[in-house]
Amino acid sequence: MEKEQEHNDLSEKNENDKNALETNITDEDKKISKEKLPEEIIIELEDKLARSFAEMENQRRRFEKEKEEAFEYGGFAFAKEALNLIDNLERSKQILMNDEALKNTDTLEKTLEHFDIISKDLISTFKKNNINPIECLNKKLDPNFHQAMIEVEDNNKEPGTIIQEIQKGFTIKDRLLRPSLVGVSKKSSNKNPKNQEIKENLAKK
Repeated sequence: MEKEQEHNDLSEKNENDKNALETNITDEDKKISKEKLPEEIIIELEDKLARSFAEMENQRRRFEKEKEEAFEYGGFAFAKEALNLIDNLERSKQILMNDEALKNTDTLEKTLEHFDIISKDLISTFKKNNINPIECLNKKLDPNFHQAMIEVEDNNKEPGTIIQEIQKGFTIKDRLLRPSLVGVSKKSSNKNPKNQEIKENLAKK
C-alpha cells in the first residue's frame, strides 16, 4: 500500500515537472519570437543615427543664422534710439521757424542752414551703416512702411496717397526700424453747392 502511494506521488511529481518544463519552453519561445532580427536592429540604429545627424545639422544652421543676425542687427536698438537726434533737430527747426521774433532774420536763416548740415551728416552716417530713410511723399500708403496719422481732403490726389510726412521712417537693411508717420489724401466730402442745386431742380421737374 505504501509502495503504491509512493509510486503515485512519484508519477504526480514527474507530471508536474513535465508541465513546468513545457511552460518554460513556451515562454522562452515567445521571448525569442519577440526579439528583433539583427537586420532590423541595424536598420533601426541607422535611422536613429540619421535623425541625430539631421538634428545636429539643424542646430548648426540655427546657430549660424542667429550669429549672422546678431552681427547684422546687433545695433538695432541703438540705431532706433539714435533717430531721436534727427527728430529733435527737426523739432528745434520748427520752433525757431515759428518764433515771430526771428522770422525773416539772418540769424534764423544761418541757424537753419547749420541744422540742415547736421541733419544731412547724420543721415549720411546712418546710410553708411545701412540705415536708410523711407521715401514716402506722393506714394500710395504701404502698411509695411507707413502709418497713417491723419486724412487730408485733396481731390487732386488719389485716395490713400501720402501728401504729408509727419515723422520720417527708417529701415536697417531689409528690416523696418520705424514706420513713417504720414498724412494721406481722401476725397472731399463737401458737395459743390451749384451742382447740388442743379440736381435738385432736375429732380423737381
